[in-house]
Amino acid sequence: MIDVKLETFLKVCETKNYTAAAKALNLTQPAVSQHLKQLEQELDIRLFNRIGNEIKLTNEGIILYKYARRIASLYKDLKTRINDSKINTQSLIIGITHTAESNVIAEVLANYCSKNKGVRIKIITDTIKNLYDKLSAYEIDLAIVEGQNNNKKYSSILLDTDSLMAVLPKNHPLSQQVSINIDQLRKEKMILRLPSSQTRSLFATQLETINRSIDEFNIILEIDNIATIKDLVLKEQGISILPKSVCYHELKNHSLAVRPIENMTMIRQINIVFLKDFTDHHILDELVKLYHELVL
Repeated sequence: MIDVKLETFLKVCETKNYTAAAKALNLTQPAVSQHLKQLEQELDIRLFNRIGNEIKLTNEGIILYKYARRIASLYKDLKTRINDSKINTQSLIIGITHTAESNVIAEVLANYCSKNKGVRIKIITDTIKNLYDKLSAYEIDLAIVEGQNNNKKYSSILLDTDSLMAVLPKNHPLSQQVSINIDQLRKEKMILRLPSSQTRSLFATQLETINRSIDEFNIILEIDNIATIKDLVLKEQGISILPKSVCYHELKNHSLAVRPIENMTMIRQINIVFLKDFTDHHILDELVKLYHELVL
């Protein structure tokens, strides 16, 4: 069982309020304060600084928070694995990005569950940064993300190589071309992902390499949801720049057109990332196999 003091500490970090944490844990506020005081005495540190009406973690408190999350996640995983063993099942928590949510990843995971009796997968969608954070804290078992893994803390296996392309209505005049140039795109209404997205960042960075700027484009809408963007393009509201992989189903049923952009190489990897102590490597092999069977 996780130390009740750590559980209290994590809840205070989550709520940023002693009273709210006490209510959530069914404790009195003095009990919450006592748990935190005991932690500070045991570790000889100060956990929080009070700034006005807010509390903020100290540097030592941040360190404890990272380890407390891991401890809580490992204990939760321990109970799950023991329960799985009793009923002969296997539970996995897999984190995917919003981009991966819109391609065939979810279908691949569903196929894996169908082919392996007793397997249960919980999918969590988040940003790449947050997924790496959850992976580090043992809150997820695997992360399927775009981009290359350069952190030696993690291991990874290549799932696919993807590229950004112009996405157009199937009857758009530019869809009749083999490729599209920048000046043609500048004349079109553009529906792009938010500036904080990896897709938008890669597009902007590649424009800079050819001495062009994203400010040159007629961006009428900025949306984070890829499914909404594709729906608007389908309804001829504009053109977008998206990974080819998220248009798999639309390409299959010929509802959208996807074309490369001249003089721009916007290629990135899709990797399955995991901690080095992950042992179920047969799962990785089968996921890659199922993905390639579906896509190729």
